[in-house]
Amino acid sequence: MCGIFGYLNYHYDSTRDKVLKCLIVGLRRLEYRGYDSAGISIDSIEGSKPELFRMKGNVSELEKSTSQAEDLQRSIRNHVGIAHTRWATHGEPSERNSHPQRSDPNNQFVVVHNGIITNFSPLKQMLTGKGFTFESDTDTEVIVKLTKYIHDNNPSFNFKELITEVTQLLDGAFAIILKSSHYPGEAVAVKRGSPLILGINYPMGGPKTLRLIPSNRNGTRVHAQEMNAVEYYLASDGTAIVEHTKDVIYLEDNDLLHFTNDGCFGLYSLEQGSLSSPRMNDSAIPSRLKTLEVELSQIEMGKYDHYMQKEIFEQSETVKEVMRGRLDHAGYSGVKLGGISARLTDIKRSNRIIMIACGTSYHSAVATRAIIEEMAEMPVTVELASDFMDREPPIFRNDTVVFISQSGETADSLIALQYCKQYRALCVGITNTVGSAIARATDCGIHLNCGPEIGVASTKAYTSQIIALVLLALQLGENSNHLTARREEIMTGLRLLPLNVKKALELDATVRSVAQTLHKHSSLLIMGRGYQYATCLEAALKIKEICYVHCEGVMSGELKHGPLALIDDSLPIIFIATRDKFFSKVSDGFRQVLARKGQPIVICSEGESEELIPKGFLRIEVPTTVDCLQGVINIIPLQLLSYHLAVLRGCNVDKPRNLAKSVTVTEN
Repeated sequence: MCGIFGYLNYHYDSTRDKVLKCLIVGLRRLEYRGYDSAGISIDSIEGSKPELFRMKGNVSELEKSTSQAEDLQRSIRNHVGIAHTRWATHGEPSERNSHPQRSDPNNQFVVVHNGIITNFSPLKQMLTGKGFTFESDTDTEVIVKLTKYIHDNNPSFNFKELITEVTQLLDGAFAIILKSSHYPGEAVAVKRGSPLILGINYPMGGPKTLRLIPSNRNGTRVHAQEMNAVEYYLASDGTAIVEHTKDVIYLEDNDLLHFTNDGCFGLYSLEQGSLSSPRMNDSAIPSRLKTLEVELSQIEMGKYDHYMQKEIFEQSETVKEVMRGRLDHAGYSGVKLGGISARLTDIKRSNRIIMIACGTSYHSAVATRAIIEEMAEMPVTVELASDFMDREPPIFRNDTVVFISQSGETADSLIALQYCKQYRALCVGITNTVGSAIARATDCGIHLNCGPEIGVASTKAYTSQIIALVLLALQLGENSNHLTARREEIMTGLRLLPLNVKKALELDATVRSVAQTLHKHSSLLIMGRGYQYATCLEAALKIKEICYVHCEGVMSGELKHGPLALIDDSLPIIFIATRDKFFSKVSDGFRQVLARKGQPIVICSEGESEELIPKGFLRIEVPTTVDCLQGVINIIPLQLLSYHLAVLRGCNVDKPRNLAKSVTVTEN
């Protein structure tokens, strides 16, 4: 959702213009997360207070505003800049509700914030009673007003002590970065729930390992070399950092970073509420320095018109990547999932498997529930994370709970994860983001390896999730002799999948012509059953997300229980009728639609006879594979259809209105 970015340079000459451009580029890399306004704070020319640039609208408009700033070529040697893209939760999109939020007209404290402060209302009432006047409708403003209030009453506090006191009074999930005119050249960042990454770069060259300045009561300070030129980058996502450095630290919940004006930083824990508790011992800090597993080329659009289009066409490669090193690896003919190997026996001993997810990730769970039940030979249930937590159902220590999330930061799924951990269930994570909250908090997991997904509408992550879950199913059924033939059939399908995906992508021109017939309609039904019910749900979500068209995925087995009343000769219908064990039942549903004068567009297997699909009906013929993998093939023309419909309707394909890529906040 919101994106935060910070750029700090020490002992390194730059200019105001370069700093602003760096911050703007950082925000551009975070645009995919969804936003409606943006802002930046840098030091003013005289250095007496932070300078703010904020506005409703996109980053391009903000860039125009910052280009008019005074004295852009002025040299700055030590500097802290922070920036933000806002997705409105408290208060409408506007300049006054944009971040950075300030403590007072003199900008003594400014903050950027991703998340929600759940107790902002009582804090606001308290601060209003103390004489503070609020300028915005945001929950974020209480952070800086509270900071100023505590500072005014405790002027001897250093910046770390001050923000430690502030965070003890905040409830909710948040990642924040603060700067202040009272502490020039310093910054404090805190992570609790929302994602935050620290990147470290030595622009003049320097050691790749961190040198520690010995611990004292103020915690552990970290630097490579005293007075060495250093740049720090703080961001909600590694995509905003990768072009500057690949050396990163993934902050954990209740981490506090304090950057001092000499270019060092301290890493502290707030878990005990202590002002002087280091996050870890001296030897442990360097071990948290990781290499960012993202390439700059992966986040650039290349020859494509939109990121979504690029990501759809990447699937012929991403389906290989999720299987690489896991299927037929090192001479072994079969499946080996290294990420779960240590807990595989425990998973097999479970009484049941529960899969928890949201949105597209939920649909991948629906798509694979049947094959996991078949292979694992145990009950499998699928839960929407928000509904799961509304009910708070019983969880037992002999349950295995699988959490599926592209970003690994989905707020509802994280809350459900913490709930399940309370009951000591075995938790498995399936994510596309190394170092994400779900990846760190689960007992074991599977990484998708499909690269960054920038378009808000998920495409390649969905197909990779299905494959990862099918691989999990195969691993769980590896010792069942009566399933050997079935496992071999599925593994053969997996080996041929990249070729079949490539063939499905070649249908682009056909799908574009179908989109021409549909783009003026305002409603659409997509029907199927069995493994293809999940395909219907996911395709309907794609069309809703980026085309702003009402679309419903319908289980064709339920036609007689209501949806059949909608059928006439004017309602657009897409019917998925590829061949599998449910084909005869699918055919019956298709005939029911024809009998009501429906005019369905049919997704069918290559070479399907006219006995099922009479002449004159539009058809999209797709390659045939094993039933549990057919959804990977069938969703591709539907992804392409949603893309072309959105383009024809003039919609913003990569950044649809009101939506965010990574949903890192939830309802109170």
